[in-house]
Amino acid sequence: MEIAAAKQHTQRIAAVHDLSGFGRSSLTIVLPVLSVMGIQACPLPTALLSTQTSGFEDYYFLDLTDSMKGIIAHWEKLGISFNGVYSGFLGSSKQISIVSDFIDHSRELSDALILVDPVLGDDGETYGTITPELVAGMRNLVRKADIITPNYTEAALLLDKPMQHELESEEIKNDLRALADLGPGQVIITSIPVRGRENFSSVYAYNRVDETFWKVCCEYLPASYPGTGDMFASVIMGSLLTGDSFPEAIDRAVQFVFKAIRTTYGKGVPARNGVLLERVLSSLLEPVPISTYELVD
Repeated sequence: MEIAAAKQHTQRIAAVHDLSGFGRSSLTIVLPVLSVMGIQACPLPTALLSTQTSGFEDYYFLDLTDSMKGIIAHWEKLGISFNGVYSGFLGSSKQISIVSDFIDHSRELSDALILVDPVLGDDGETYGTITPELVAGMRNLVRKADIITPNYTEAALLLDKPMQHELESEEIKNDLRALADLGPGQVIITSIPVRGRENFSSVYAYNRVDETFWKVCCEYLPASYPGTGDMFASVIMGSLLTGDSFPEAIDRAVQFVFKAIRTTYGKGVPARNGVLLERVLSSLLEPVPISTYELVD
């Protein structure tokens, strides 16, 4: 019996991401988060690394472009369909066309929800493996997405504009509209500094269908951990597939990431080790205690 013909007992997504052996990020974050939320996450690995890249030198990196083609071909032979595709870290610019074609095929089979997290950089800099060709290719890939979740650095790279240290609300809204004009119907930008409030950062979002803007602010802690963007996007994907509204999904993701950062910061864990996911994962099964999202005029 083909897998496509068998009864599907849970929602299933393809997780297009790298696998880093150490330093909680990418698939080692994505798979447990989505599993706890009741989603079957099927990894489509883009690269294999000995560690995540932030804070480590001389890490082993293996580009899995050719392997991706073989995995996809086997899935297609089996008739496997997905309720969603979550594309994150890509190992090379050659993978853009592979993922783009895979998204098209997934939509043909099941009208899959497509989330692209354009993993390119943070804190004003690109990651060590990111090339100008990959940045340019990512601008094309986000056109295929229903939802994109760049941080502020990645949003600036996608729009090919310099970063600013302080932004007015109207400037942020213009950036959200410009990103939506590339193709996605829903855009979320994380890690935006809050003007006049140094101890806070914000998440802004835009829904192009009804032209609404949303904002969630959270306390800033003086620590930066790899994998939090992967965690955020995973919760967004899981929330939307299990029935949360767009602002509810954002709220759930922000609160979960903040809890993970706060728990980790209090333990004095080296930043490059990532957040203590194991300590907070079960909280995803609990109701979000207080809604913190705001509708922005």
